Amino acid sequence: MKKTRDKMRGLAPGTLVAPEGAVVPTGMHVICYDAGSLEETIVESVAELKRFRSSGRVLWVNLCGLGNTEMLAGLGALFGLHPLALEDTLTVRQRPKVEDYKENIFVVMRMLHFRGEIDTEQVSMFLGRDFVLTVQERPGDCFEPVRERLRNGGGQIRTQGADYLMYSLIDAVTDNYYPFLESLGEVVEQLEDEVVDRPTRQSVGKVHEVKRSLLQVRRAIWPLREAISTILRDESPLLGEVARVYLRDCYDHAVQVLDMVETYRELAGGLMDVYLSSLSNKMNEVMKVLTIIATIFIPMTFIAGIYGMNFDSMPELHQSWGYPAALGVMVAIAVFMLFVFRRMGWLGGKRED
Repeated sequence: MKKTRDKMRGLAPGTLVAPEGAVVPTGMHVICYDAGSLEETIVESVAELKRFRSSGRVLWVNLCGLGNTEMLAGLGALFGLHPLALEDTLTVRQRPKVEDYKENIFVVMRMLHFRGEIDTEQVSMFLGRDFVLTVQERPGDCFEPVRERLRNGGGQIRTQGADYLMYSLIDAVTDNYYPFLESLGEVVEQLEDEVVDRPTRQSVGKVHEVKRSLLQVRRAIWPLREAISTILRDESPLLGEVARVYLRDCYDHAVQVLDMVETYRELAGGLMDVYLSSLSNKMNEVMKVLTIIATIFIPMTFIAGIYGMNFDSMPELHQSWGYPAALGVMVAIAVFMLFVFRRMGWLGGKRED
């Protein structure tokens, strides 16, 4: 990422520079549809898209990979996209946002992936009067349910315009957070039991990993909520009333996701307090056992110390019963003290009032 910024230093605004290690796209996935027909294909050049632009149907073009700046520039020329928006498309790791360029609306989102560990991918979206252009960092997305709805012709998606398609894609990105957060909630519940019953150093590492994941999700969903709010607040001829109604529902979903994130963050933060409290209780139990043992041996040590003094006038030293008598007294004192401790509830028994 730093190398990409170094390349862009001193260049004119709107200059397209591919990110370091960007995937080079091999083609573009195209879906062109209306209420009565749908055409789905893969095109390898921008020139092949021209026939779809004059069809009068809604056009969805999905580009996977940021390694071909010439193809992206060609898309910008074909769809009339602003150069600064194209530059932002190649500047990954941005926070979600919305920018209105009059002729089109530019949206940046972060799509969640979970491949052993959490990862987010930047998705850029352009909305025009009859088209939606999406640009991803790499192949693999959460848009397949939208594609299936288009293929099957179910619901309103085939009868509505490009603005409804944009809503469907934003909603798919937002709903994709739910399964991850639900699984993360189960992890938090398991950690609660673990830090209470058997706290270890590994538990601390797991808690920090959960907190990092939640922070990453929060950084993605918080500005996305604000971006959806911006779309609803600003008046744009590209966004119809039907799409606005459904975007309000999408906004509610984003708020719910954010509430779940904040709840799990508070629980994860409290797990450290529970962990420290569990360690303290465990240490107190160990100290109690050691204290009881030391307390039992104190009178024994006192008796042994007395009879360890070198005085000939001590009569018990010259009696045959002296040694077993001293041991018997020690055992009796130990048994008596154990009885007292148990009666007071210090050994796990109930205290007798």
